[in-house]
Amino acid sequence: MLCYRALRSTLVSVAFVFAVTGCSVLAPDKHMAAFSTQLTGLNQVPSVVTAATGQLYAVLDKNTLLFRWKLAFSGLSGPATDGHFHGPGVIGANAKSTLAIKGPIKSPLEGRATLTAVQAEDLLAGKWYVSIRTKAHPGGEIRGQLILRE
Repeated sequence: MLCYRALRSTLVSVAFVFAVTGCSVLAPDKHMAAFSTQLTGLNQVPSVVTAATGQLYAVLDKNTLLFRWKLAFSGLSGPATDGHFHGPGVIGANAKSTLAIKGPIKSPLEGRATLTAVQAEDLLAGKWYVSIRTKAHPGGEIRGQLILRE
């Protein structure tokens, strides 16, 4: 029993040291910008009553302007008919479609596109949102503003 406690204590200490030193070794990559958002009907303008929700995680390589994303959603009123990134648009305002999500809009999905310098600037300034449309909500059923994570 004493041997087990000593071993457990040692393993916990070693794990803690690796966790702390591992975190300090990984420096943030300055040319990468990470984004995330939660998509809901309340974020639509005007808001939409729906049980649907979604999550988006994305990253922008500031050197190449390659934008990559992963999107998942559920609970839509029907099949997704369309999906777009919009901008420049702030929370509470609508904006034109800037980048279409290509292919069948089924959850989960991944995508990528090379942005223009203006698109990247708007994205980094917090002026992009993503929305998913359905037949019942052709203006968008769920929406989320992309938030830069630092």
